[in-house]
Amino acid sequence: MEFNGSQNISASRATVWQRLNDPRTLQECLPGCERYEQAEDGSYDAVIAASVGPIKARFKGSARFLDLREDTGYRIEGNGSGGIAGFGKLIADVHLEDIDGGTALHYTATAQLGGKLAQIGSRLVGAVANKFLADFFSRFEKLVSECEDAAAPQSMTIVIL
Repeated sequence: MEFNGSQNISASRATVWQRLNDPRTLQECLPGCERYEQAEDGSYDAVIAASVGPIKARFKGSARFLDLREDTGYRIEGNGSGGIAGFGKLIADVHLEDIDGGTALHYTATAQLGGKLAQIGSRLVGAVANKFLADFFSRFEKLVSECEDAAAPQSMTIVIL
């Protein structure tokens, strides 16, 4: 399965980059994420509770960020297993670019599924994956743009009587 798209985020590229590399931000923005922490080898371990059609499972997996290009992008290689629900592997490329009013995040991803996940059909899995991405980007946009607004200098009016 392949996924690609873009998301405009109302924040500077430096802020978006910082937040994309912050484990607490990612845990907060990943739907169903129960745990997201850095492992000793530099990868990240995660536990995500998810439902795909009739299949409900807690997926345990890891992600490694490769080819880091400061404030520009990286490659994510990840895998996860939901026990009898099945397993998945993901390779995604993320690229950031400046746009008027913020940053565009572009992504392309390829996923492979096995087990029951593969049996329920790519159309349903694709719909769930697209919903997951939409929820992630909605949360990420909200969190990052709020932080950007809080960091912006506030104007002040002084009245002398």
